[in-house]
Amino acid sequence: MKTSHFLNSNANPLGACFKTLLSFAALLCALGSQAALPIEHARINDSFEVYWVQSHALPMVDIQIDFDAGSRLDPQNKSGLASSAALMLSKGVKGKGAIKALDENQLGEAWAELGAGFAASAAQDRLSITIRSLVNAELLSKAIELAAKEIAMPAFDATIWKRERSSFISSIKESETQPASIAGKLFRSHVMGTHPYGAIPSEKSVAAIEVRDLEQFHRVYFNTCHAVVSLVGDVNAKQAVDIAKGLLSELPQPKRCSDPSQQVWPSLAAVKPLVQGEELRVPFKSAQAHVLMGQPGVPRSDERYFPLLVGNYILGGGGFVSRLTEQVREKRGLSYSVYSYFAPQMQAGPFTLGLQTRADQANQAIDVVHQVVSEFLQDGPTAEELKAAKDNLIGGFALRIDSNKKLLDNVANIAWNHLPLDYLQTWSEQVERVSLDDINQAFRSVLDPKHWVTVVVGGAP
Repeated sequence: MKTSHFLNSNANPLGACFKTLLSFAALLCALGSQAALPIEHARINDSFEVYWVQSHALPMVDIQIDFDAGSRLDPQNKSGLASSAALMLSKGVKGKGAIKALDENQLGEAWAELGAGFAASAAQDRLSITIRSLVNAELLSKAIELAAKEIAMPAFDATIWKRERSSFISSIKESETQPASIAGKLFRSHVMGTHPYGAIPSEKSVAAIEVRDLEQFHRVYFNTCHAVVSLVGDVNAKQAVDIAKGLLSELPQPKRCSDPSQQVWPSLAAVKPLVQGEELRVPFKSAQAHVLMGQPGVPRSDERYFPLLVGNYILGGGGFVSRLTEQVREKRGLSYSVYSYFAPQMQAGPFTLGLQTRADQANQAIDVVHQVVSEFLQDGPTAEELKAAKDNLIGGFALRIDSNKKLLDNVANIAWNHLPLDYLQTWSEQVERVSLDDINQAFRSVLDPKHWVTVVVGGAP
């Protein structure tokens, strides 16, 4: 779940100025690709880390703060707590000393006056806060100060939480009427099993979350010892470090993060491999059957990452040029689209293969998928397929970093996963080095279709 303060260009001239800058940014992206700029890094006082890229094309800065506070840390009976904490960050600031309290409307108006934006969301591994501001000294200083209060002193007002909790529960109920959502939840819970990655917020778990739970979660996990700040924009090295310090300045500052008392996070167990295949079919009145198939994949740190990336482009990640599309869509007309992807995380995220088809064609489509995957595992890709995949991936690399926002996503990914600082500069080389044998060994060692979870939502049981 994500919460944000949206920019209002009608609120004041600054908002209109910001909107103009965004349009100009889009124009720059259309005119040419942005090169992979060097990433710089610093650790601040044995505490948090800062990663930044100096990009002077626009007078603005994009920032992401990642806390080790993802949903994997939710208590078993309170799934949704991390997302709820992220949601409530933007619902008011608690007054403290000389700091004035702000309700949710005042907070939103304050961001609109600055022509800046603040958003927060929680994924399974991390809780992320993003901030965008002009680099005008006065405006940026006020944006940092405001964000620091919002991060460190959320109000967690009981009345507002009651309202937001009701909305959260309503969204869960609504998702249970959507076949795609039903399939996704079933797939995730059965692929991940009892691992925290498999926990899914329910009406009951969200209803159990009280203000005291939000306060405790914030007190424990909003900790500078486990924070990473990433920046991209018109700032120099000193400014980047000062911005990061300012954003976290209102949080408690431990003397040393290496102190055992600061290590409050439970260790993350490995995702267990599936030991047998499982098929789940849910009748649902819909024109299409939603099909998901797969298993646990690999963590982001796995050395097979690039062979799996390139190989999956050939199998099902390359859109209309993939084998799955050729066999399922083009030759048999069983589905408009069919895809596959790995989602590596701190631990093994899922390998997912998905499609939609007529309910009466679901069994045939599943059989074809198994046939394609089996042949891929047995014979591997051809030299021609490998060359085409590399050409497309390398040729499209510039589109991954052609805006400050995309570049920030990449920098934050590098920071969070402790990847080399030259990762973007060497990405194409890593892809080019992948061989047919690398792909064959990686896929055969990871995928085992006999043990896949298969979920079909739609049609007869």
